[in-house]
Amino acid sequence: MSAVVERCARQEWKSGPMSKEVRHQFEVLVVGGGPAGLAAAVRAAEGGASVGIVDDNPKLGGEIWRGADQDAAGSDASMWLARLKARGVAVICGASVFDLPRPRVLLAEAETAVHVLAYSKLVLATGARERFLPFPGWTLQNVIGVGGLQAMVKSGLPIRGKRVVISGTGPLLPAVAAHLRERGAEIMGICEQASWTNLLGFGCSLLRQPGKIRQGLRLSRQLAGVKFLTNAWVVSAHGGTALEYAVIRSKGGTRTIPCDYLACGFHLVPNLELPMLLGCRIQNGCVEVDDLQQTAVPNILCAGEPTGVGGVELSIVEGEIAGLAAVGRVDEAKGRFRERARHRTFAHALDHAFRLRHELSSLPSPDTVVCRCEDVRYSSLDRYASWRSAKLHTRCGMGPCQGRVCGPAVQFLFNWNSESVRPPIFPVRVESLAASASEPQLE
Repeated sequence: MSAVVERCARQEWKSGPMSKEVRHQFEVLVVGGGPAGLAAAVRAAEGGASVGIVDDNPKLGGEIWRGADQDAAGSDASMWLARLKARGVAVICGASVFDLPRPRVLLAEAETAVHVLAYSKLVLATGARERFLPFPGWTLQNVIGVGGLQAMVKSGLPIRGKRVVISGTGPLLPAVAAHLRERGAEIMGICEQASWTNLLGFGCSLLRQPGKIRQGLRLSRQLAGVKFLTNAWVVSAHGGTALEYAVIRSKGGTRTIPCDYLACGFHLVPNLELPMLLGCRIQNGCVEVDDLQQTAVPNILCAGEPTGVGGVELSIVEGEIAGLAAVGRVDEAKGRFRERARHRTFAHALDHAFRLRHELSSLPSPDTVVCRCEDVRYSSLDRYASWRSAKLHTRCGMGPCQGRVCGPAVQFLFNWNSESVRPPIFPVRVESLAASASEPQLE
């Protein structure tokens, strides 16, 4: 099961004492506690504004700075967290923003409270999630997302001695492989669907970014001896009650690889549900922003992966620009434009090099589950012309994850796009919905 589905399922079934309402008023509210959100909150607070940051994880840092990564002395994560604390930013963790009952007010549900978040300026830094593509056997136990497996290991999952196959696309694959190997996993192979030609072109694009080159060389040393296959992807997973082996297609045919875990991830997908609910303009699957990270909606800015997947460095710079712009420090924000442009060059190269190949759209068999929440199979979907029509007839995308897993899959498989977003954007308690209904509506 993916981390996205697990989190949404927990939200659907959680129980506890009746929720109380906690009201907040901020000059700048930041939604998302990853690198972009942290940078935006710090820079806005350094400008003298009252700032709050809300995130649905138990701790700030996002997936990239989860667990021990944010505690290492001298790390980027520890530096930004220290600056955040020094500026007195109000931190609300473990709370999921699910509705906007009226202009400049958001509602976020926590375990025992509903936070009513009023703001003057809003910075959206909602991050991204993994793209999953269905194939026969992908619902087997121990078939999991690449980032999901890394997150579980960071949270304490024993991986020493386990055989792991990593398949999909993007620089996350070798990064996670190195992390798992360092913790004792046996990496049976890394299967990258992109070609060597694309990867060489991507490598050449990094020549002006020595930091990226150093990262690549470090990963190469950490993964010495691990098979790295290009033009390769998983076609099926097999086992009884749990995974036993994966079948991989590569140049020269297919091969069977025994494994305890199969980690798959086909790059990242921006989290757009909240920006769409707020009315932000979406272009090419990303939030459209101007030079100062301002969206089409006045007083709402956006930074990080929702504006385009480009790595942690780009997210930080965009967050800084958004935070500075939110408090009127425009000249200082403009001073960060050149660095942002440099990192955007990397983002464009990333998008080109790891574009999904068309062969992946033929992976599902007729009985392959596409929507895991509602158990909807491929043969039930390929007769419809739109996701709306498929939803009406099959409930595809209407389960606990609200299409966060199957949505990107059906977009790739059938070229379907989400036509609307409605609150609540996460499963919440009925009493939380009551809090939403009780908020006064402006005429």
